[in-house]
Amino acid sequence: MAATTQRSPVPAEALWTWKQADGSSLEVAWQCHGVPDRPEETGQAPAIVLVHGFGASSNHWRHNLPVLGEHSRTYALDLIGFGASSQPQALLPGERPASDHADGSEALTYSFDLWGLQVADFCKAVVKGPVLLVGNSIGGVVALRAAQLLERQCSGVVLIDCAQRLMDDKQLATQPAWMAWIRPLLKTLVSQRWLSTALFRNAARPSVIRSVLKQAYPSGDNVDDQLVELLYKPTQRRGAAEAFRGFINLFDDHLAPELLKSMQQPVDLIWGQRDPWEPVAEAHNWAERFSCIKSLNVLPNAGHCPHDEDPEKVNSLLIDLLGNY
Repeated sequence: MAATTQRSPVPAEALWTWKQADGSSLEVAWQCHGVPDRPEETGQAPAIVLVHGFGASSNHWRHNLPVLGEHSRTYALDLIGFGASSQPQALLPGERPASDHADGSEALTYSFDLWGLQVADFCKAVVKGPVLLVGNSIGGVVALRAAQLLERQCSGVVLIDCAQRLMDDKQLATQPAWMAWIRPLLKTLVSQRWLSTALFRNAARPSVIRSVLKQAYPSGDNVDDQLVELLYKPTQRRGAAEAFRGFINLFDDHLAPELLKSMQQPVDLIWGQRDPWEPVAEAHNWAERFSCIKSLNVLPNAGHCPHDEDPEKVNSLLIDLLGNY
């Protein structure tokens, strides 16, 4: 242990340049807490990589990074389009990129394959060793996709209130019959940049953000000015509306159950009993259906973001789960 504590710490915050196959590059913002281990050493716990949900950033793990970092190297990164990472223009099927890109990056299609590859490449290039992926909301779907790409480098996945993506085309059977009638019109409308930008600007106001947080955090715990600001600040960047447009037009992409069917790594679930958007009943359903799922921990008073609403409990669960690897 003495030798470990003498090593230089990983930078607390940094930018990683993610090189694309076409020669372009994207900037990925990330944070790390904890003293680095040498990947070749045996007997070390895997590094923890935290993947945020829609509209959030690595800062949403504000109450988790320092605590988890005391037990293993713990990273959090901003997905492309969010936080301080690149926010390229969203390119929908059949579209040509505009000449004026939002942040100078090449236009791209936002997707779970994009984000999954981002996380996988980050783990290979920056973390360089076994990882335990932890994802909240859409970050859970991203973590599952990244685990597939990482194969043996990923020791396991923890899903915290994983997104069920009920608006995906493949979920139509679960929706009311009238949804099939309005769906073509809905798709046409949300593909219009003027409308998606207007919707985004209306939502990206501190008063609206605080109102949504009161739904997501039913106990009201930790809904503070710092949280509102960390969600609001990235929305004021020039390209922020593009990630929103890209995401709300994802009508045919990965679903968690499809990924869980073929998952080779163990998966653990942490869920807020009072989640207003991702019913805990589905978490119980997944736990019964998929052999890769090893545990389900339900937090009675928490909502959609228990890692921030009830961080003490979630940190304790994650530390216990880390001990299994």
